[in-house]
Formats: sequence, structure tokens, C-alpha cells
Amino acid sequence: MITATLFYIFAAILIASAAMVVSARNPVHSVLFLILAFFNAAALFLIADAEFLAMILVIVYVGAVAVLFLFVVMMLDVDFAQLRGGFQRYLPVGAAVGGVLFIELLIVLGGWKLAPNGVQLHMSPTPTTVSNTEALGRILYTDYVFLFQTAGLVLLVAMMGAIVLTLRDRRTSRHQNIRVQVERTPAETLEMMTVQLGAAVGETGGFLRPKPQVAVAEDVHGDHADGAHDDHGHGGGHGHH
Repeated sequence: MITATLFYIFAAILIASAAMVVSARNPVHSVLFLILAFFNAAALFLIADAEFLAMILVIVYVGAVAVLFLFVVMMLDVDFAQLRGGFQRYLPVGAAVGGVLFIELLIVLGGWKLAPNGVQLHMSPTPTTVSNTEALGRILYTDYVFLFQTAGLVLLVAMMGAIVLTLRDRRTSRHQNIRVQVERTPAETLEMMTVQLGAAVGETGGFLRPKPQVAVAEDVHGDHADGAHDDHGHGGGHGHH
């Protein structure tokens, strides 16, 4: 009785929070409702004796994905008024996509059939020789290993696509020169000093600035060269005037 009551309570909160995720006007509030939905879904997994899935849901989705969404939404300067301005223009396309998804859900639910011995299997005692985590690992890495690896490849492609779409190479960007870093000697980067006991920083010459590296020096010389060409160009212009 208590388990059924808790199930309905967590399920109701889960449905309400999921509805608020898509209906809230503030995106920060949507992410917070998403975190609430994840916690309630984890509670439902605990009721179903799937503690491993519950911990994964809390650690991975709440601790990483949802917090990442929250930071991205808070840090990005997105003009939501402009985004809402094109709502009516894309409404027919969105309605068509939603209608297709709704028809697919009806087809799936219409062809759903319960296993004849599903109730008996659900009421059967859980084996004590195999833990929940071990049983899940055996299913994933034996029966569904190819599908599991395919899902990993899809996530890898999605990550690479996100990196390519967000990568912007600017002229002011600093790039790492591995060859210069490997070829440098300790004498180029370190300076041994004898500091007297009790001497202040100012008495030893103050804080020492790091020595310029070869790559940085080349960039500086290149900037000076470009500036010199620009100065000559401006100077020539002033001479004509």
C-alpha cells in the first residue's frame, strides 16, 4: 500500500514537472523543472528495485547534463524575444512534425501486446545470486552489445558535430606549438636564484616575469612587421597629401 502510494505521488510530480519543462517561459526555470523530473524518475527506479539506474540518472543526468544545460542557458546571451518572433512562421512545420510523431505513437501503442506470462514474471522472486547491476551488465554486453556500441558511436558523432559547429578560429586565438614546447631547454624557462633568509620580494628584484617563448617572439615580430607595413602605408599616404 505504501509503495503504491509513493509510486503515484512520484509519478504525478514527474508528469507535472515534465509539463512545466515545455511550458515554462523562463529557460532557467525549465532546466530546474527538468532536474526535478530526473529526481522523481530516479525515485520510481528505486521503487522498481533498479537502484543502479536510479544512481546513474542522478549522477549523470542531474550532476552533468542538467547542470551543463543550466550553465549554458545562463551564460549565453540569447534574445528570447527574437526567438519567439518566428513562432508563427514555423508553426505549420512544427504542427506537421508533431502530427507525424503522434501518429507513430498511436501505431506503437496500437500494436503493443503484453506477454502472456508477464504478470507471473513480475511477481516471481528476484534471484539472489545475481545483483541488479551485474544482470544489467550481462544484458548490455552480451545480448545488446552491438546496439550499445552503436549508441556510443552516435553520441561520439554528435559530440564531434557540436565541436565543429561551435569552433570559431579568430586571429587573436593562441595556438599551441608542440615542437617549440618539446625542444625548449630548462635554461630558457627557469632561472635559479639565491634568496636570503627573511628577504622580501622587493629586495630580490620583485616578481620575475616568464621569459618569452620562441613562438610568442615570432608572433610579436610578425605583429611588429605588420604594424611597420601599415605605418609605411600610412606614411606614404601622408606624404602624398
